[in-house]
Amino acid sequence: MSWGTELWDQFDNLEKHTQWGIEFVERYNKFVKDRTDIETSYAKQLRNLSKKYQPKRNSKEEEDQRYTSCQAFVTVLNEMNDYAGQHEVIAENMSGLIYAELSRYIQELKQERKLHFQEGRRAQQHIESCWKQLEASKRRFERDCKEAERAQFHFEKMDNDINVTKADVEKARQQAQTRHQMASDSKGEYSSALQNFNKEQHEHYNTNIPNIFRKIQDLDERRIVKIGESVKTFSEVDRQVIPIIGKCLDGITKAAESIDEKHDTQLVVEAFKSGFEQPGDVDFEDFSLPMKRTVSESSLSNSRSDGKQESKSGKSKGKLWPFIKKNKGSGPEDFSHLPPEQRRKKLQQKIDEITKEIQKESDQRDGLTKMKDVYIKNPQMGRPESVDPRLAEIEQTIEKLRQESQKFEAWLAEVEGRLPVKTDPPRRPSEMPELPSTAVNNCAQDRESPDGSYTEEQNQDPQSKVAAQSEFDDEFDDEEILAAIGTCKAMYAFEGQNEGTIAMAEGETLRVIEEDKGDGWTRVRRSEDEEGYVPTSYVEVFLDRNTKGAMTYI
Repeated sequence: MSWGTELWDQFDNLEKHTQWGIEFVERYNKFVKDRTDIETSYAKQLRNLSKKYQPKRNSKEEEDQRYTSCQAFVTVLNEMNDYAGQHEVIAENMSGLIYAELSRYIQELKQERKLHFQEGRRAQQHIESCWKQLEASKRRFERDCKEAERAQFHFEKMDNDINVTKADVEKARQQAQTRHQMASDSKGEYSSALQNFNKEQHEHYNTNIPNIFRKIQDLDERRIVKIGESVKTFSEVDRQVIPIIGKCLDGITKAAESIDEKHDTQLVVEAFKSGFEQPGDVDFEDFSLPMKRTVSESSLSNSRSDGKQESKSGKSKGKLWPFIKKNKGSGPEDFSHLPPEQRRKKLQQKIDEITKEIQKESDQRDGLTKMKDVYIKNPQMGRPESVDPRLAEIEQTIEKLRQESQKFEAWLAEVEGRLPVKTDPPRRPSEMPELPSTAVNNCAQDRESPDGSYTEEQNQDPQSKVAAQSEFDDEFDDEEILAAIGTCKAMYAFEGQNEGTIAMAEGETLRVIEEDKGDGWTRVRRSEDEEGYVPTSYVEVFLDRNTKGAMTYI
């Protein structure tokens, strides 16, 4: 089926159709461009998403990577980053293999179409010119025939008129002959023009136009084939990355399967295990015996002051050490503020870091030593003595690191020697030797202060606890009695059940002897024998402004 024979008279419609075909290619190319932009944007957003949720370096998130669930999540982020890379490949291939190729092809298509239709217009103009020539010769032949007929009629009229002279008749006859000759010539020209037009028309509709339309048809068919190839490439571009995307998804599945809840649970135990033994049963306190309680009414309150009712000044004070020994900041160098098990891990971690530093410095020293040997053998390469200052500096650094390592190793040995043996069950108070009253009821208070800081190892023997407690009590007994710096009124009742606190009733007035240091507690005194800490938010403080350093944290 040929456009040249079937559509010989549809030049204008073919021109519109081919223009629509080019516009369709441009529309499809715009669709590919938009898809490319979407893929590029999607890949960028995926990369930003992966980067956003990556664990920060030197942060708690990085420490959490020991858990298998966190490791799986990082794997998901990395796989999503690779997944984004495949979408970038899709965008790049669509841009290069389809969009750029179609853009170039559209320009060629427009140029070729323009040439074909210009050739078709020239053919139409030529046949139209031949038709005009035929029409002109036809009109001229028609006019000459009519003029010859009128001239013949005039001659016959003149010839039949007896009143007309012979000369006039001869003149009319000559004019009629001239008109007949002109009509005969016009007829010949018309006949020739007609033959020429028929020839040109036959050539136009059977040769020129079919050839032009065949070229236009070929152009349009190639356009359709190009669209099909582009659509196929569109599919292949996606199909090429499917295996890699499948590997990314397989990696995510494998990461999900690698999550081990038992392993993570064990890591929690290792991370937070204190190393202390569980406390034993609390002994019975006989309140029927005469005694003076100065701190709290709880069964876990400190009764150590009962053993020292009389100090040098004849006064006794509540033991407030839990609030005095608060741990703030990063803690001491030996990590003594941590529970034994956590302290052991921190010390071991510090030793490992120092060992790595020593190895790093040793490698540098070995490298410099080899360099010095090369300089000795080849003086032209450098002076051997130029390396000595750096070697001496490295030796000093290694010596310092070794001393640091020995120090931490000593602390580690101390901690490992004091950790409880797992096979030994904790001793109950009934199994412990008889102790003075200052050491009874301290199973919880001797280990942990109200703010959660640890102050003493649980597995110390009772005699060492008594000695330490006695020494600590002496520190308080030797202190001077603090002068009152103001008064406070209790806005709420406070039971004072923790060690170092004092109970108070709503509306009760107490003397302030130490203001809030920023930890939320104010030290107050009820009488010379009773003092302790109360929550600052529970009282309304009235400080003596004349007292040096008086200020409130309410």
